[in-house]
Amino acid sequence: MRNGEGNPARQARTVFSLHIIDSLWNVLGRRAHTLLSGLALSLFAFPAHAALQLCNQTSYILYAAVAEQQSAQIATRGWTRIVPGNCANAVAEPLKAASYFVYARSAHAQGALPRVWGGQFQFCIEDAAFSLSTKVTNSACGNGAYQAAFAPVATNGAPVWTMTFTEQPGFASPDDARAAGLRRLLNDLGYQPALDARSLGNAIGRFRAHMKLPASISPDDLFTALETEAKKGSPEAGYSICNDGDGDIWAALGTKEGTDFVSRGWWQIAAGACSVAINRTLPRDVVYLFASKVGNNHLVTGPASFCVSNTPFDIRGRDRCSERGLSVAGFAATNQKGAKSFVARIGNKGLQP
Repeated sequence: MRNGEGNPARQARTVFSLHIIDSLWNVLGRRAHTLLSGLALSLFAFPAHAALQLCNQTSYILYAAVAEQQSAQIATRGWTRIVPGNCANAVAEPLKAASYFVYARSAHAQGALPRVWGGQFQFCIEDAAFSLSTKVTNSACGNGAYQAAFAPVATNGAPVWTMTFTEQPGFASPDDARAAGLRRLLNDLGYQPALDARSLGNAIGRFRAHMKLPASISPDDLFTALETEAKKGSPEAGYSICNDGDGDIWAALGTKEGTDFVSRGWWQIAAGACSVAINRTLPRDVVYLFASKVGNNHLVTGPASFCVSNTPFDIRGRDRCSERGLSVAGFAATNQKGAKSFVARIGNKGLQP
């Protein structure tokens, strides 16, 4: 961590880093507050109207929430939408609270594995737009709200601050992040652009033509159109996990891709909520499921062994887990009839018929 050159109130450059932390129960039953990947936070030049500006140098559309300590209360609000390569204002007024915290997640429309940026402080959020206030000493959330892991923002008393979300490996510039974000969404929609600029341009052209969008469409409007289309995903295709129990669950999937097996996790799913884990037509192969919750580390389990990690993971191969520094969990076989869509409903006692 490097803090340093000059007075933050005069917006001197300061670069430091946090880490993405996910709150989940691992297969040994411990609350895991371990590192997911890097989240870089940087102080840049501010527009005069921005007090807390969030910049997105990742390939995901991000939705961010902000928490601030106000005396004995924690106030949380969200969501601020930030497309790749852009910045957005999360707090408009000068920063005066004792402490600020941030949490961000990737758009629900993007890909099979949700990404989360945050830290070790648990505060209340809701899935829809929200503004909540809870006592510092009270960890319970109201109806429809659940806890998420926020990261602290060390503003050093500055009235304005800018943070930049990154992913690993990082992108050299906002333009590179924007291109990667477009490519990711286009790929999710089946346009499959290659890594070169010409292929990306051709894929954008095909999408514009299909949607009857003008050639002069702005990058922001293009992201909106892509996200809207990705959200439409046919309800008759894909793999969803629904939590019919009374507490948060953490789920992981195992699938066969080509000649190899791949395990992915974690999806954190609040009580009464569902998460789309795979948003495309399912292959005829079996999909394997593992789920845990507080007090039940093997809520859904089975005889099929896959490698897992305490942090969000995307692991190819299910052998030599311990040699690779990974744990082993038993997954249950689901969608055994090979339907193109499947909903796994998980209650307090496990997988429901």
